[in-house]
Amino acid sequence: MRLTLYTDLSLRLLMFLALKPDGLATIQDAAERYRVSRNHLMKVARQLGQTGFIETVRGRGGGLRLSRPPTEIRIGDVVRTTEEDFRMVECFDASRNTCGLAPACRLKGVLGEALGAYLAILDKYTLADLTAQAQWKPVLSPQM
Repeated sequence: MRLTLYTDLSLRLLMFLALKPDGLATIQDAAERYRVSRNHLMKVARQLGQTGFIETVRGRGGGLRLSRPPTEIRIGDVVRTTEEDFRMVECFDASRNTCGLAPACRLKGVLGEALGAYLAILDKYTLADLTAQAQWKPVLSPQM
């Protein structure tokens, strides 16, 4: 399974906020740090705010911060919120399934089990687990 760029940016923004000593950061701060589009991060921040992962502080000295402690933000919840769908193959969507083997095929069940295991592993970890003892490194991602 491959995560979308949107989910990747969501996780990175949350990690960035978890690592801020004062808990506040701007979208510009994160965009510069990760060398990514400010516009993409604005969309990500808006959804993360709407879904309760982050909150905004208005005014001078404002910015973004986590809305709850990193120990309470499960990675599986973030991925479920930010990924558009988990249809790994056509038969996961009954309304679009045209496969002639579907009545006898067990692939959907196997892949469904694998997806469940994948999400169960992500549910075991929190944002705190991803940022524990982390330190900023000078290596940055390429410009997107």
